[in-house]
This record gives sequence, structure tokens and C-alpha cells, in this order.
Amino acid sequence: MIKVGLILGIAGACRTDELVNLTVDDIEDVGSSLIVKIPNTKTKIPRIFVVTDVGNMLELFRKYLSLRPPHVKHKRLFLYYEAGKCSSQPVGKNTMGKIPSVVDSYLKLPDVACYTGHCLRRSSATLLADAGVDITTIKRHTGWKSTTVAEGYVENAIENKTKLANQVLVGTTTSAITKTVNVSESNIPSNINFENCTNVTFNLNVNK
Repeated sequence: MIKVGLILGIAGACRTDELVNLTVDDIEDVGSSLIVKIPNTKTKIPRIFVVTDVGNMLELFRKYLSLRPPHVKHKRLFLYYEAGKCSSQPVGKNTMGKIPSVVDSYLKLPDVACYTGHCLRRSSATLLADAGVDITTIKRHTGWKSTTVAEGYVENAIENKTKLANQVLVGTTTSAITKTVNVSESNIPSNINFENCTNVTFNLNVNK
């Protein structure tokens, strides 16, 4: 349950109650990926996200789903799991919210109490910001209405902090420019000679 909660929570920037209320009908297994729908959100904006076949994520989800008892009458996805079996009792908000602290304890990190259920949502946004994803995409993925919140993650991204540090300390940035041009003999300067050349590549470093 914990592994599947981590996968869906981070992949979809899910709030704790969104995971708790997730049903088996909200997830479509299309073979190469999972299409997950979050119909009811805090901001009243339904979201859809995809979990791709990275590592054994889909295998873990399918294994967990296969453990679902046939007599369960409700459709809540997350059920209590113990001793290799799932019960019919759905997981509550308190248990779901403890997933990050359980992971923290396993990794022997300090301040276990600081890792709440919201860490999954924050981790998703932070990973996107560190990857250079723009604010509009982060807002759409998380369902945030506030641009200010998304801007906070982008501004605090390590990648952006590193670029800013280089600009402050070095004073310049280097850009790589790739351009394909058609060169004929008529426009080649007289002091440059080409003989039997194909697919020539020039690397130009520009300091701004």
C-alpha cells in the first residue's frame, strides 16, 4: 500500500484526501501506462495524470490490485494491507498521511514528524521545478490556481539557483546555438577553404 501510495502521490501531486478517496474506477490500465483521474479536488479543478512504465511501478500497482478481496463492496482503491493480504477496510486519512514519515524512518532521516502527507504533493512540484518545467505546466499538473505558489517552487529550484549563482559569481552565461545552413561556393569567404566536406558541424560559444 505504501509503495503504491508513493507512486500515485508523487506522480499526480496528490493531496492526502485525494489518495484516500481514489477508487478503482478512477484508474485505467492501458497496458503501457495508468491513466488516473482525480475528479474531486480542493480547488474544484478535476485533474488527470499518467503513470508510465518506469522501473516496476506498473507491476507494483497491478500486484496490489490483484490482492483486493473479491467480497469488497466499496470501490475505494486503498485497503489495509498486512501479512501479504488486503482486508476490506479502506485506508483512512491519518494512515495515508503517515506514508512520508514511514519512508523517512526507513531511510533513517531526522525529524520524522516533519514529513506529513503533504510531502508527496510538494515533492512532485519540486521535481518538476528542478527539471525546468514552466510555471503554467506546474499549475496545471498540481491544480493550483495561484501563480505565486508555483513561482515559489520555480524560484527555489536547485537548477535555477545554480544558474543564478553562476550569473552573480561569474557575470556571464554561455548559450549553445545549433543552426543548419546551406553553404555554396559563392558565399564562402576567400580565406576559408572547404574540400570534399559533408555534414560539417561548427561549435560556436557565445558569451553574453
